[in-house]
Amino acid sequence: MNRPAKERPPYAISSVDHALRLAAILQLEGGLSVTEAAERLNVARSTAHRLLAMLVYRDFAVQNEQREYLAGPVLEIAVHSKSETSRLRAVALSHMATMVDDVDESLNLIIRTGDTARFIASVECTQELRVGNREGMAFPTHLVTGGLVLLAQLNSEQVESLYSLDRFSDRPDQRPDLERLHRDLQRIRKQGFAVTQGLAERGVVAIGVPIRNRVGVAIAGLSMSMPSVRFDPVHIPEWVAGLRATAHAIELEISGTGP
Repeated sequence: MNRPAKERPPYAISSVDHALRLAAILQLEGGLSVTEAAERLNVARSTAHRLLAMLVYRDFAVQNEQREYLAGPVLEIAVHSKSETSRLRAVALSHMATMVDDVDESLNLIIRTGDTARFIASVECTQELRVGNREGMAFPTHLVTGGLVLLAQLNSEQVESLYSLDRFSDRPDQRPDLERLHRDLQRIRKQGFAVTQGLAERGVVAIGVPIRNRVGVAIAGLSMSMPSVRFDPVHIPEWVAGLRATAHAIELEISGTGP
């Protein structure tokens, strides 16, 4: 079926149109420099720079060490958004349910969009005292275990940019202590998992590991949550082993090499 040709809106806003075109280029074609952006839009370099700076501010773009602009967290989610995120959730649920049957604690699947961590799937355990379903909820990324294991995939400069003073000028009370966050992320990178206690929710302990795609990029966090009264550090190794095995099973199925 042929789609009708689009007509330019009578009151088109050039700056919005330019920003959307740049976002589409970053998402579909890859990175570009300020000069290349200016040439593609036929605008001055200063205009292109301001547009790209706004995309960075809103997490549609990031700038690497070579000063090239790339698709940011929002566009990275959108690239594989509805189809990939839906598939990730569908694949993960059965594996999560299997682990919940074994450990009888609740599991969550989390993705990151900028400084926000969103729960896209939950499987509750059967115990009367339990952590309930968190699906659809969003928390600051640095306050949830699944978010922390995803933040740990970033380098120090990326973390600094994500939590810059400019981005939190209207909500300074929500900006984390970066010195402490860097220490926490360094520990998570070293051990390969995260443990939080009462960070996002009082009385809740969570343990999390990353889920990676076929090229090794972390695309989600898998976490197990329990009431703090049931938490015993002696069980951390077996819980982490179970989470890693579950994450690996999800990774294999997503990549098409699993059952």
